[in-house]
Amino acid sequence: QVQLVESGGGLVRAGGSLRLSCTASGRTFSSAVRGWFRQAPGKEREFVAAIIWNGSRTLYADSVKGRFTISRDNANNTVYLQINSLKPEDTAVYYCAAGNVATRAANLYAYWGQGTQVTVSS
Repeated sequence: QVQLVESGGGLVRAGGSLRLSCTASGRTFSSAVRGWFRQAPGKEREFVAAIIWNGSRTLYADSVKGRFTISRDNANNTVYLQINSLKPEDTAVYYCAAGNVATRAANLYAYWGQGTQVTVSS
């Protein structure tokens, strides 16, 4: 089992920045890929970014390339999502996930956090 806890969300004005964190505990070595997804009200959960265990490969949704950066600190079992130039359409609950494959498919991630709310005002 892997437990994931997200933090760092909040209310921010358009153009601002946030850094989300996801700290893992439990059998973290068993599902070393980390992904970020988001779900806006009334919409399906969508892929944002993923990173493999050593950080050497990352994957991004086209909609966030150039503004979002995923990184990880394995010594602290933490993955980060740096979000810059925030837009109102980035408003969503952001979820951290753990799996074995860096993929955009949510159903291939076995473990999920509870999510952290990001709200961007215009």
